[in-house]
Amino acid sequence: MRAVIQRVSSASVKVDEETIGSIGKGLLIFLGVGETDTEFDLKYIADKSVGLRIFSDENDKMNLSVEDIGGEILVISQFTLYGDCRKGKRPSFSKSMEPVAANKMYEQFIAELKSKGIRTEHGEFGADMKVELLNDGPVTILLDSSKIL
Repeated sequence: MRAVIQRVSSASVKVDEETIGSIGKGLLIFLGVGETDTEFDLKYIADKSVGLRIFSDENDKMNLSVEDIGGEILVISQFTLYGDCRKGKRPSFSKSMEPVAANKMYEQFIAELKSKGIRTEHGEFGADMKVELLNDGPVTILLDSSKIL
């Protein structure tokens, strides 16, 4: 499982010109599900995301998590995080999980974040979405559950 995590002052997502999710200060997580991902990968990325100490404390050091600041999370599905561009110029997405199973993992990921008591909004799996954000920092972190060892 792969995640691109951005620290934001605000973020929102629209489908067909209608806002379906929006947050204030917190994290915008673009989530890609790989063909071999399991519940272990899901929990790893969820726990790591919630625990990332990328918000400033009273001494202006990145020392606080989204949980510590009472922040919010917006999750956007993004299969293109598994795009492989090593051959040619057109990405291959063969390492992405098939859509039905990936949607299930996406929904489980959102439920996992909510179970941690964090207000979590989300996009619509498989939809053409328009995402707006005000990146704070900017701070952008990449997580990949296949690279934990």
